[in-house]
Amino acid sequence: MTRTNGAPGAPGPQWLQVSLAFDLPGHRLSFRLDAPDRGITALIGPSGAGKTTCLRGIAGLEPGARGVVTVGGTVWQDSASGIFLPPHRRAVGMVFQDARLFPHRSVRQNLAFGIARPDPGSPRVAWDDVVEILGLGSLLPRMPARLSGGEAQRVAIGRALLANPRLLLLDEPLSAIDEARKDELLPYLERLRDEHRLPMIYVSHAMPEISRLADRVLLLKEGRITYAERSPRPGALLRETGRTPPSAFNAISAQNENANSTPDSALAWEYSNASTWL
Repeated sequence: MTRTNGAPGAPGPQWLQVSLAFDLPGHRLSFRLDAPDRGITALIGPSGAGKTTCLRGIAGLEPGARGVVTVGGTVWQDSASGIFLPPHRRAVGMVFQDARLFPHRSVRQNLAFGIARPDPGSPRVAWDDVVEILGLGSLLPRMPARLSGGEAQRVAIGRALLANPRLLLLDEPLSAIDEARKDELLPYLERLRDEHRLPMIYVSHAMPEISRLADRVLLLKEGRITYAERSPRPGALLRETGRTPPSAFNAISAQNENANSTPDSALAWEYSNASTWL
């Protein structure tokens, strides 16, 4: 891929290319991530594995990160060449566990805050489209204190979209809300995935949630990522590391005799002609 430090390149099968390393307390985190220009790439792994650190590195929020971040042919970071775009110049939308809405602004005003910071290199996301896809029309006059957890997260996602991101990073966006509210929000995320051409990196511990939303999965464990791509939504996905896999998967023993070709684990889940190591 031809890389430039200016105008975005044409979308391609590896539209997002990331290779970063971090020195964390007690261990080193080094990962490579490639993703296409649409759909949801899920990032899973045990607590403390560095999933949030990975998202922060992509967004430019980890000054100690070293390596390369390329989005659509545009270089956001290349440590060897001295290139580092600060966070405000990386067209990234981030959604966290808590909605982080401005408490003294209405839903309409919170959404409008995103419009105030557009990225001129990205196609404009229409207000009406965001409001319709996320079901925000009836919420526009409300204050955040009058929103449910699921409603507040929908507003947070809408605000991130209206900032015109080229990439949306979601860090456990449903973990702080109850199951009923999750069921309320998931259809909106599915519509966003299916109707809006925007690549998303989605961190979660909830396997039913990942199974429903994700197009592909990255497993982060012990400072490394193993990539596994699956066919669209087979209806079941990996259980958490070390748990029994769902019946839709075939658990096979791994021969760990060749350390150069086999990851440091003893089990692989195989599905849709692909596998991921746990």
